[in-house]
Amino acid sequence: MGGCAAKPPRARCRGVARAMAAAGLLPRRGRFPPGAGRLLRTLAAVCLVVLPLPLAAQSAPCRQALALGLDVSGSVSAAEYRLQLDGLAAALTHPDVRQALLSVPDLPVRLLVYEWSGPEDQHILVNWTDIPDTAALTAIATRLRATTRSPANPATALGTAMVFGASLLKPQESCWKRTLDISGDGRSNTGPRPQDVNHEPALEGLTINALVIGSDRPDGGVPADEIKALRAYFEELVIRGPGAFTEVALGFADYEYAMVRKLLRETEGLAIGQLSRQSRQLHPAQ
Repeated sequence: MGGCAAKPPRARCRGVARAMAAAGLLPRRGRFPPGAGRLLRTLAAVCLVVLPLPLAAQSAPCRQALALGLDVSGSVSAAEYRLQLDGLAAALTHPDVRQALLSVPDLPVRLLVYEWSGPEDQHILVNWTDIPDTAALTAIATRLRATTRSPANPATALGTAMVFGASLLKPQESCWKRTLDISGDGRSNTGPRPQDVNHEPALEGLTINALVIGSDRPDGGVPADEIKALRAYFEELVIRGPGAFTEVALGFADYEYAMVRKLLRETEGLAIGQLSRQSRQLHPAQ
């Protein structure tokens, strides 16, 4: 299944700009307001991801394009930041996850990882990478473990993070499914809210899942009521699309295990369902 033809690079970049303008992240007309330099750099960062990729890579079929957005806002301590990145690296190389990701090497999963916090702070950690073999997974895990934290606005711009991730997924039209995963330990407190961007064109055709992270208490207790309320918030305003769901980490120490559960739920079912579909296309009923 070849998917849609890839659009020219400039057209894809213009599409990203239109999506960001529609979400209120860039002005629709006229001059940019004072202080908009970082917003322009955000658009440039997205275009740097979209433009350099060869058209052959853009149009090569994959069974899932998966963008992972990691919350690195001010509520995430230095130790929790490390637990999150190292936990993702460990989850991606977990034997069960590795088996699921590599189950159809001719139709790989395509992965991108970015971190987000304030309205102008989204940083790509791992560019779009096909995962046909263990070497690709190991390279991604090594890069995540070597990543150090960059200075960023401590606010929680969840709506902006959704549009940013959706804009990165938009060019991946040759993939059978496009999935955005947002990890977060709190509600949006600046910029467009999730309910403000949930009907933007950039989000159309995507599945958005969420990994809700409970706060780590000094006494080691589990903030059950807080997690329940935060999960309800994400389920009502963030997740969307076929089969969308939330996974819960009781704290950052539980992040790795929650990510393993989420990746297995996303990739195992997709591989089985798409292989069955492909089989029916290759061997139609007589």
